[in-house]
Amino acid sequence: MPPGTRLTIFPMSNDNKDFVFYPIGYIRSSYREQTGTPIQANLGEPETAEVRVLEQYRDGLSDLEGFSHVWLITWLDRGKPFELLTIPYRDTIKRGLFATRAPSRPNPIGISCTRLIRVEKTTGVLHLAGIDLLDFTPVLDIKPYIPAVDAFPEASSGWFMSGTNRTRADERFQPDE
Repeated sequence: MPPGTRLTIFPMSNDNKDFVFYPIGYIRSSYREQTGTPIQANLGEPETAEVRVLEQYRDGLSDLEGFSHVWLITWLDRGKPFELLTIPYRDTIKRGLFATRAPSRPNPIGISCTRLIRVEKTTGVLHLAGIDLLDFTPVLDIKPYIPAVDAFPEASSGWFMSGTNRTRADERFQPDE
């Protein structure tokens, strides 16, 4: 999706209210296609990447440099149409879409928690380590990771722990050419 693109989400009801998203920036990474990309930001080698924040949002980067990790909320703009029953990367059987992190979704919003290396506020560049996003993925928001409220060590993971040990994406969610 080219810079400056507006994401318009059409209304799901009769109230004629649209949801409109404006990307605040874009990912710059070495990943050009889904196949071979880590399926989660902390899996595989800690690939370095950048978020390039658009100029009008750069003041919002103030005080971010004190955090070790950030949540990136993104628009996964290059996936197949979603299916309510899907085979996720770490499994071989169909699961309910909402019990997976499959990238093809009704609203293809992605969340990635990644290590923040450095903030260049004047240029609007966040330097990151550990990324699971394709080059030029639109970034909708950035939020600090706060261990005291974002971590739940006692949480259960459902079917996920019995799945495969796959750490890289294959072609299953890549759109047909």
